[in-house]
Amino acid sequence: MKRGARGFTLLELLVVVLIIGLLTGIVAPRFMAQINRSEQTTARAQMDALAKALQAYRIDLGRYPSTEQGLRALVESVGEPRWQGPYLQGGVPKDPWERPYQYRHPGSQGRDFDLSSLGRDRRVGGSGQDADLVY
Repeated sequence: MKRGARGFTLLELLVVVLIIGLLTGIVAPRFMAQINRSEQTTARAQMDALAKALQAYRIDLGRYPSTEQGLRALVESVGEPRWQGPYLQGGVPKDPWERPYQYRHPGSQGRDFDLSSLGRDRRVGGSGQDADLVY
């Protein structure tokens, strides 16, 4: 080896790897929590857009789509002569977890309709980041 040529020692490399590991351990959980919050925010925004499209449908037809017609009635006519759609551009979106939104008319507890997503865990119930989202 030439005199004056230097490289990194094993100890220096281990210190750098340790520092990178510590930073990753601190930053990664915060980053993942932010992703989960953004998924819930996206789902709420999509559900709000779906609710507005359902309102426009009701204004045109005098009623909401049936549970059997579902959200599909917002983008394609199901033999309704007063249908003025599509009420959504680009089709009915899936929730951020790639599952279809659940729609029911009439809704529970006296509501006109129920619109929900099962959330990150894709199961009924849950809490925190796994909680169901209901409009």
